[in-house]
Amino acid sequence: MDNVDVVFPCLNEVLSLPWLLGRLPVGYRAVVADNGSTDGSAALAAELGAVVVPVPVRGYGAAAHAGLEAATADIVCFCDADGSLDPAQLPLVVEPVRDGAADLVLGRRRPVSRSAWPVHARWANAVLARRLRRRLGVRLHDLGPMRAARRAGLLELGLQDRRFGYPLETVTAATAAGWRLAEVDVRYGPRTAGSHSKVTGTAAGTARAVLDMGRVLAR
Repeated sequence: MDNVDVVFPCLNEVLSLPWLLGRLPVGYRAVVADNGSTDGSAALAAELGAVVVPVPVRGYGAAAHAGLEAATADIVCFCDADGSLDPAQLPLVVEPVRDGAADLVLGRRRPVSRSAWPVHARWANAVLARRLRRRLGVRLHDLGPMRAARRAGLLELGLQDRRFGYPLETVTAATAAGWRLAEVDVRYGPRTAGSHSKVTGTAAGTARAVLDMGRVLAR
């Protein structure tokens, strides 16, 4: 079985990393794209066996893309580093890509509790997904951060956003390129206690993400 690289955009997630990296399936390698952590995340990730990529330019997209460029496996996954998503479920998003059934697979988040996905974040995601379905005709219900595709294809998309619009730009660019998109259900739980939330934990973070994604849709 071919190896898979998993990109974890990371900013101060030292509390989540032991659990996350310990949950990776056999054959899955962690690429931690450290976006300027000050809590020792980079050092701990390296100690736990991850490939660590320093990313001085702040932004989710900057970290995600740097991780993609540093990856070497044919198939690359993306996963949040806050403990809300279980890396043990990564094979669910990888298998359709590996089998040739889809080119880009997104994990559709299924909350395990009400606290896992705040109402403001769930509402914003639903609105963006609906706009995407209407504009591009893609049958997606969640712009979830757990996803998988082939590395070479992702690089060929020429993604430019380096902020929170990066996940959405991946979908719009893939659709324009004629890719086959698919969704699979994945569990979504509360982030690790004490983990620093950048988006869903606050209304302000969600608002920033919506603005960034809105700019992508307006292109």
